[in-house]
Amino acid sequence: MVLPLVLLVVALCVALTGWAGWFVARDRAVILKQLWGGAVIEGAIVLQMIVAGVLAATGSSASDPVKLWGYLITALFILPVAAVWAFAERSRWSSVVLAVAAITVAFLEWRLWQIWTA
Repeated sequence: MVLPLVLLVVALCVALTGWAGWFVARDRAVILKQLWGGAVIEGAIVLQMIVAGVLAATGSSASDPVKLWGYLITALFILPVAAVWAFAERSRWSSVVLAVAAITVAFLEWRLWQIWTA
């Protein structure tokens, strides 16, 4: 795991959480631009998976690789599921779903860093 990449994903997640939270406060549903923001986060997570795979292949591995890859795969699936749910639910609650998903991915990233550096 590379710390700048972890921090980038966390910063993007916090920004998306704030944006979705703003929509919750204004009683608005998720918009397509927010879902594109989630797609950018997904791209960063895929890049993170590639970097973790290369680091593992070159001998720099986590203390618990099964747990690390489990967290990475979970982080990869949370936002798309939330996006489908938010797109189907056209009320204020769609913004709540997106905000909760984004902050969950941020916490998973923090946990990934803990697993990698343990």
